Amino acid sequence: MVATASAPVDEGRDPIALLVRKLRLRDGLTDHEAEVLRGAVERVEDCEAGHVMAAAGEPLKHSTLLIEGLVARHKDLAGGQRQITELHVPGDFVDLHGFLLKRLEHHVSALTTARIALFPHAALTSITEREPHLGRLLWLSTLIDAAVQRERILSIGRRSALERIAHLMCELFVRLDVVGLAEGSSFSLPITQLDLADATGLTSVHVNRMLRQLRGDGLMTFRNAVVEIHDLPGLERVAEFDRDYLFLNSEPR
Repeated sequence: MVATASAPVDEGRDPIALLVRKLRLRDGLTDHEAEVLRGAVERVEDCEAGHVMAAAGEPLKHSTLLIEGLVARHKDLAGGQRQITELHVPGDFVDLHGFLLKRLEHHVSALTTARIALFPHAALTSITEREPHLGRLLWLSTLIDAAVQRERILSIGRRSALERIAHLMCELFVRLDVVGLAEGSSFSLPITQLDLADATGLTSVHVNRMLRQLRGDGLMTFRNAVVEIHDLPGLERVAEFDRDYLFLNSEPR
């Protein structure tokens, strides 16, 4: 499956705007560094839902920044079972670790229609050599990805089904709020209950049951691709959610 269309970098919105917003939350990012990032974008592409951006084992020459939509990293078993190991939101690099690995041992696929920006690895090499502070900030992005995945392992291994769903919703709310994509206490989540099941190690039937319980408890609703949180402190208590693993503090890096 291929991307549906490509566009010159100067068409539409600034492709790195949300990435810059995330980085500036965690450290100072100069206008020069932002311009270096902008200049490293080779092209922008629009993708259909289901498009595989990076397939396990395939050589990689670019890393991908998500501009719009939702993307999953996942591993699949021979029988067709899928485990989503991370959900990516706009402003995330979805395969920056592929810059050094040169191939992935997992797939990266669009869950929804998506817009992406492609960064050639040659441009990333130049950034690491000529812009050490910016290189450290990109490294920070991959370290936060790893922290998110460790939290997902904890959820699947030790949290109850209700806690898993509550925790994921708390996390997505915070991550989308960081890039300005939450509206008050709600956010768009145009994915299926099967996607949620694959992200939490549950069945879609179990996910449905847990969503009903969270709604019945007055904590949140998930309806028509929108999550509305009615009681964020209560949802966080159920999930034992602590946002420290997202490293939202600003510090010199």
